[in-house]
Amino acid sequence: MPQAMNRQIVLKGRPVGPPRPGDFELVETAIPTPGAGEVLRRTIYLSLDPYMRGRMNEGRSYAASVELGQVMVGGTVSEVVESNNPAFQQGDLVVGYDGWRAYAVSSGSGTRTLDPGEAPISTALGVLGMPGMTAYVGLLDIGQPKPGETVVVSAAAGAVGSAVGQLARLKGCRAVGVAGSRAKCDYVTGELGFDACVDYKTQDLHAALKAACPKGIDVYFDNVGGAVLAAVLRLINPNARIPLCGLISQYNATEMPAGPNLAPLLVNRAMVRGFIVSDHADRMRDFLTDCSRWVREGKLKYREDIVEGLESAPRALIGLLEGRNFGKLLVRVGEDPTRR
Repeated sequence: MPQAMNRQIVLKGRPVGPPRPGDFELVETAIPTPGAGEVLRRTIYLSLDPYMRGRMNEGRSYAASVELGQVMVGGTVSEVVESNNPAFQQGDLVVGYDGWRAYAVSSGSGTRTLDPGEAPISTALGVLGMPGMTAYVGLLDIGQPKPGETVVVSAAAGAVGSAVGQLARLKGCRAVGVAGSRAKCDYVTGELGFDACVDYKTQDLHAALKAACPKGIDVYFDNVGGAVLAAVLRLINPNARIPLCGLISQYNATEMPAGPNLAPLLVNRAMVRGFIVSDHADRMRDFLTDCSRWVREGKLKYREDIVEGLESAPRALIGLLEGRNFGKLLVRVGEDPTRR
């Protein structure tokens, strides 16, 4: 066994406003032993995502909160160390939901085996994982973009937003991003091929969006809410669609911010629909077929922001909620056997 103890990060306190390092605690326990039908998995990569902030709160949501003293939740790519389940062999690489820990035992339910020859295994947590599928389902099924339309996406340099804009371009649309720095906007329009990008930190949102969207906005893929949504609503076209994926602008708020004027939704008969990607498991096969091909063909590009060590996860999540990451944020918890 490569180490004697299992390192885990648990929720120590419920944050008020932005999370702090003291809201987390690194603990060590014995490495678990798999029982009948179970597998022991060693975490290689841990995904950090904005939804984790909501799980730190107490109260009802679309998923259960993390209890105090419980291991933080999160998607993982792992290596099977020991298996008592005939569906998995020692050395298999899998994507699952083991959370913020170095080792975990699982029945194998909800686990998908990865082929490192198809794509780097880390992509199973990004462009070919939950964020990529969120972009695919939200844009294609809810946004329903048509050739020639204008699609705007906030958090455009992030794991979800970067995929949304590229998918919009593949569907023949004008893709406009909103991001938080000139470097991110340059990446979005340069490397990813968006038609335009607005820097919400330095530009007047309404004026810059109006210039970038001369024919108005047909689809707005919303990851942030707040001021960006308010500016977009002034420019939506009749029968616009707004897939509501996230509200990161208010995740750390201690008081609910003033909301935008929703009158344009009524006047323009716009459709706003909130969605949770886990409700759309039936789309997984199509998503993997389409997006795996586009990644191999270079039509769907991605960027990863990898921090080292499980102990780095709390500060990295805090930075994510402040917009400091650039691309899909991952923690390398253990050695990646495909990169030796």
